[in-house]
Amino acid sequence: MPARLPSWAWVSGLTLGAVAAVAVLAVQADQGPHPTVAATKPSASASAGAHPAPEASRPAAVPDGSGNGRRIVYSLGQKRVWLVDASDAARRTFTVWPGTVSPDPGTYTIGTRRDATTGSDGVQIEHIVYFGTQDGVSVAFSNAVDGSSPPPPASGAKTGGVRLHKADGEALWAFGTTGTTVAVVR
Repeated sequence: MPARLPSWAWVSGLTLGAVAAVAVLAVQADQGPHPTVAATKPSASASAGAHPAPEASRPAAVPDGSGNGRRIVYSLGQKRVWLVDASDAARRTFTVWPGTVSPDPGTYTIGTRRDATTGSDGVQIEHIVYFGTQDGVSVAFSNAVDGSSPPPPASGAKTGGVRLHKADGEALWAFGTTGTTVAVVR
């Protein structure tokens, strides 16, 4: 019966072969083309995410028919929110990512606020400002704790969260106290 090689010999042989293969590949890679530094920086609009970030452009006017006085205005068609002060001047405006369930146009009142929870999409959210219910689904403004955009909803999912950028969520949280009017327009 032939003599058997001890297991350490097999392991040593395989390790030596792997090191030799990596050395050959390293030499070949060193002889190939090398990346160069780009002369220009990528533009601020470059995005690798599945959801493009809402665009910032010249401030949009507060929609007509959205009421008077201090209020939050949410335009379903523009996917935009305005924080309007008592003199009817827009103090801030920003775009949003609506959920799959939208409230009907009309006037609502902020009834409940919650510091943080897990959204129906499984994302940790904060600055939750509830203002309505549609088809049994609560509708609220919120932002992701990590500042991310919402993932695509699951097929048939009913989500009432209107997701904001983190800084916009903080501004709406400070502005939208309990009892603040929310005007929803088309």
